[in-house]
Amino acid sequence: MTFVENAWYVAGWAREFSETPVAATILEHDIVFFRGATGAVSALEDRCPHKGMPLSRGRLFGDHIQCGYHGVTYDGQGHCVRIPGQSNLPTSAAVRSYPVVERHAIVWVWMGDPDKADQSRIFDLPQLGNPAWHGHQGDALDLAANYLNVAENLVDPAHVSFVHPTTLGNAASEDIPVEFDTSGEAIVAWRWIRQAPAVGFFQEYGNFSGDVDRWHYYFLHLPCTAVIDFGSADSARALPPERRHEGVQIYALHFMTPVDQHRTIDRWMHLRNTAVGDDQVSAKMDAMFRIAFNEDKEILEAIELAEAKPRQRRPLKLAIDRGANVYRARINKLLADQLTDKSA
Repeated sequence: MTFVENAWYVAGWAREFSETPVAATILEHDIVFFRGATGAVSALEDRCPHKGMPLSRGRLFGDHIQCGYHGVTYDGQGHCVRIPGQSNLPTSAAVRSYPVVERHAIVWVWMGDPDKADQSRIFDLPQLGNPAWHGHQGDALDLAANYLNVAENLVDPAHVSFVHPTTLGNAASEDIPVEFDTSGEAIVAWRWIRQAPAVGFFQEYGNFSGDVDRWHYYFLHLPCTAVIDFGSADSARALPPERRHEGVQIYALHFMTPVDQHRTIDRWMHLRNTAVGDDQVSAKMDAMFRIAFNEDKEILEAIELAEAKPRQRRPLKLAIDRGANVYRARINKLLADQLTDKSA
């Protein structure tokens, strides 16, 4: 299995990058990130071509990074600008650079052909930067699991009642059928739970006096960005789906960055249309999400271990797997196209 290379991946929150080199592995590529004197973030191959010393172990000088072994120095585009004691700079004294874009306090890196690095393909959401919505960046969850399983979990409303019974769901949703729409760019799975008790965050901040109608919409954007739109509204209002923004609504965003075949970093954040500007609410939501996402972590890491063992029978297929099946098919198509491009 390989990775979809011609895509933008989240390297980190903007706050993670400063004038200290940061080492990261993305799609099995070792990369050094650093914020130069101009404020722009650069991404270079984390290996000096002289002796193989990781550049992340070096030092920054303005917009340049210096190898900590013999002082060979590179600019933000990977060009060698100095070899101490030598005026000749051979063309081989260069490292690969990766296109980087910083947007909405998120740093994105393009892992494929730099000539195809189209910034219009960077994920966006209208609520990002909208003052009527409160955006809050959370953690970077380190998962010992393949990114495909992590992504599939994020287009699967059916697991919520069983994995997150005290935070994001409860037994009222167990037998509600999951609906799908696979006609667009994003794979969408959703369900509504009508006239049920409020759960988790909505119990405390929804100001509901009775039962609510609650929803979960899962949007999975290839290769591995997920948006979960969930919320609640007073059942007496009987809001139709297109008016759910009139209720208490939250978007949980998951930016999955594959490290290698068996490890994924899931950076998560949320946007909400209530308690705008209240940092105490953000802290409480972080605590709730940490519980919920660690519940996912246990499940996904157990699956990763199980998949490494010989299988005695074919996997059971269920109706709730439709979103995951379409996702795998689309990923396989991208990988096949990628292989064709490389062999052309």
